[in-house]
Amino acid sequence: MSQNPIGRRSFLRKSALAGGAATAGVLAAPPVVGQSPITMRMQTSWPASNIWQQMAQQYADRVEAMSGGRIQVDLLPAGAVVGAFQVIDAVSDGGLDASHSVSAYWYGKNRAASLFGTGPVFGQDARNLQSWFYAGDGKQLFDELVRDEMGLNVDGYFGMPMPAQPFGWFTSPFESMSDIEGSRYRTVGLATNLLQNMGLSVAQLPGGEIVPAMERGVLDAFEFNNPSSDRDFGAQDVASNYYLGSFHQANEMFEYLFNQDFMDSLDDDLRAILIHSVEAASTANYALALDQYSADLQWLQNEGGVTVHRTPQSVMDQQLVAWEDLISELEEEDIMRRILDSQRSWVERTAYYELMNAPDYQAAYNHFFPETLKL
Repeated sequence: MSQNPIGRRSFLRKSALAGGAATAGVLAAPPVVGQSPITMRMQTSWPASNIWQQMAQQYADRVEAMSGGRIQVDLLPAGAVVGAFQVIDAVSDGGLDASHSVSAYWYGKNRAASLFGTGPVFGQDARNLQSWFYAGDGKQLFDELVRDEMGLNVDGYFGMPMPAQPFGWFTSPFESMSDIEGSRYRTVGLATNLLQNMGLSVAQLPGGEIVPAMERGVLDAFEFNNPSSDRDFGAQDVASNYYLGSFHQANEMFEYLFNQDFMDSLDDDLRAILIHSVEAASTANYALALDQYSADLQWLQNEGGVTVHRTPQSVMDQQLVAWEDLISELEEEDIMRRILDSQRSWVERTAYYELMNAPDYQAAYNHFFPETLKL
């Protein structure tokens, strides 16, 4: 019996000492000073209503959530500060802290930009290209291109691997390249060289300028990227034949650029959030794309009066031959040759595994939906 009171006194004494120590610790702790959030000014290359602006917003939402509000993203559409093709200069100069675009949009500064999206297809899709950027030599070669070759003050990363781009919109159906030879056609990046070599008259325009150019008769045909953006632009109002499947831009990714000084000014954890949110948004972006692109393709077919075609195999075969010829020219430039060598080495090993391991998904689709896919 006598042990219990002693135990209680011992417990109370120890509790009092612990409580005193805790109180002293609280009193000794430095006051927490609230910090104002950092505002990151980020412009895209997309109109405010475009699905890609939604995808940029998915990135901004993740940055703000993971930083606990310590970073607030001021997300702006194309033209708010600079034009769609000028974001890389604005980020480098510090007029913007960040951008959401595609590397083909600054192809005019250095053609090697297009090798990080809209380059040759050696057998890889955009997911494989993105893997090369992060697990192969891609990031190192990109930094060398933009910093050493071009003198730009940027840090770049690549996001959502896009589905292959449709060959695009034509006013009349066609069976071969000879049927559309001489057509005035819109695309960007190295695809301009590729399709010019195949007999098209090619112009580069930002997305928002494409349909007005078709309405004025400046263009005969065009591609942008996907059914949702095309529907949003009103492609169905200026052309009724939509050709899916092409090698001209089959492995593009979103490009995130950050001003290097801005990145260097951040604490390590905030800088990591900006970088790794690119990866997080990539998953969310692709889910949104798959859902919305497929729904809008159905709308274009069922309600938009559009006839959807598969690009003739002969045209795609010619595209591969044209890529081979173009590569021979590109390799005369040292930075181009080293990037292409790295990509070929990566694709030969990794795409072999992917292609050997992949079951015939089309056969499975045809088995369960025999009336839907007609190729």
